[in-house]
Amino acid sequence: MQKSLIDPFGRKIEYIRVSVTDKCNYRCGYCMPEQGVHPEGRHTEYLSYDELARIIQAFVNLGVAKVRLTGGEPLVRKNLAVLVQQIKAFEGLEDISLSTNAHYLEREAVALKQAGISRVNISIDSLRPKRFKNITRGGDLEKVLAGVDKALAVGLQPVKFNMVVMKGTNDDEIEAMVDYGLAKGVEVRFIETMPIGPAGVSLMDQHYPATKILQRVKQHVGRDLIPSTGKTHDGPSKNFRIAGTNTRIGVISAVSQHFCESCNRVRLTAKGVLALCLGQEDSVDLRTPLRDGIDDDALEALIKQAILKKPERHFFNENVHNIEFRQMVELGG
Repeated sequence: MQKSLIDPFGRKIEYIRVSVTDKCNYRCGYCMPEQGVHPEGRHTEYLSYDELARIIQAFVNLGVAKVRLTGGEPLVRKNLAVLVQQIKAFEGLEDISLSTNAHYLEREAVALKQAGISRVNISIDSLRPKRFKNITRGGDLEKVLAGVDKALAVGLQPVKFNMVVMKGTNDDEIEAMVDYGLAKGVEVRFIETMPIGPAGVSLMDQHYPATKILQRVKQHVGRDLIPSTGKTHDGPSKNFRIAGTNTRIGVISAVSQHFCESCNRVRLTAKGVLALCLGQEDSVDLRTPLRDGIDDDALEALIKQAILKKPERHFFNENVHNIEFRQMVELGG
């Protein structure tokens, strides 16, 4: 009999986002402070690849079929392909994907594809070099777009763009992102700003709702937006195909229209904390028992017990100006 993880509200947990580092070479304002998350220069004690693999194995044994590797920026951690190769062999693991800012993707794409990464999500909030540099506090759009091209060339499919839409900052580029997607065959997903950490809360006056985004996309393309159906790795995104094309766009509306009733995921931080909800503080430490010598059966039992703490929903909309939990960069997005 196949094992499965069911939370208290009947949701089957099939997907885990695994942060391999909370360091990043960019400093996007909604994600992390300008000085980074460790301004004193301390070295955080991350889980080793072997420790990450052991926890992932436990989740796969319990029915999780999808793993997304995230950060911070996962490609600032050396030899990520080694971890990918390690977990690719796990029976029952159907999909390994990557979230990245793509700065180092041109260099790493071939090795990641060969190791077992199937698809990639790329954070990109502007197609204008100067604006991109300002939003990321120093990012290089040319390197990012070279990484996009390399990902497409080696067959990391689909390539998805994640654009956080900020009113007065980049909302005038919604149409340009759609055009890029149509030209390159890239799926574009527009994300509402979320009040996660002090950085995220401070930007909520730039919140731009998903309904307005979809209205503008439809007006721009002059075609119907056909809701996507079936298993398409959408996660929290509401996706649509632009009629007459194979291009898809999506919106992630965590604030204006929460998607908690279908949440099937949890997050593991680089420091071994199992975060049960992006918008709640519920979490369980896995690193300490792991290093104290917990055996495999007890580790699985601990995970099952942790899932019972998963809350029914977040409260972004109700507490939009009061939520200042962990930084987004520490949660793996």
